[in-house]
Amino acid sequence: MEPVRKLSRSIAGKVALVTGAASGMGRATAHIFAGEGAKVAVVDLKQERVDAVVAEIKAEGGEAHGWALDVADADGIIRVVKEVEARFGGLDILVNNAGLATFHGIGEEGYEKTWALALDVMLTAHVRFVRAALPSLKKSGEGRIVNVASTEGFGATPGNSPYVAAKHGVIGLTRALAVELGREGVTVNCICPGPIRTGITQEIPDEHKEIFAKRRVPLRRYGFPEEVAHVTLSVVLPASSYLNGIAIPVDGGMLVKNA
Repeated sequence: MEPVRKLSRSIAGKVALVTGAASGMGRATAHIFAGEGAKVAVVDLKQERVDAVVAEIKAEGGEAHGWALDVADADGIIRVVKEVEARFGGLDILVNNAGLATFHGIGEEGYEKTWALALDVMLTAHVRFVRAALPSLKKSGEGRIVNVASTEGFGATPGNSPYVAAKHGVIGLTRALAVELGREGVTVNCICPGPIRTGITQEIPDEHKEIFAKRRVPLRRYGFPEEVAHVTLSVVLPASSYLNGIAIPVDGGMLVKNA
């Protein structure tokens, strides 16, 4: 019998770029990656929030550096990726996590502006980051791309079509790039969080969260950002080298529950 292959479950020394990393799931991902020994590029909109997360990571003994960036800025994405590569000597892991809440009915004034913003931030930015980072990801030999979508990428909520369309697009993009980049040794997977305690859901009263969770989620609660981040970590491990093109719900079983 052949010996069991010894596959690494360590990302120590890897360079990871995480967008939307100053809060919620992005912040948790940055912390967990750094705790596992990765060099983390913390990317988010506001410099002061970026600096705060970098300081937290460094205080815990991790290695991180921050960049303030509006991910709708195409030229800014190219600049930041180049600066990350220059500072850390390459790029092995890209986590496209940046997002925003965009509830807007299709008949309401200002809908097209919301539509354009949703696609710019939550879909087109993913493409631009992948294109900018691709040479380094190929060179890595173990390049990993993780796109963060949502359970809204499998269904829909009324009055939320810009967000829903963007997240469906992220799942489609993930599948297409997994097929295209697999031959280059770069895996592309998608994380689809359900109801999670983040900035996007913080305005929902706790009692409403509890009612929703007890009705819809088998685990009967909202999830925590760290629970999503640990799934992201699992996807980027060297040992996850045969996982490619998958959209993984992290939703407490919500999608599989019959009404």
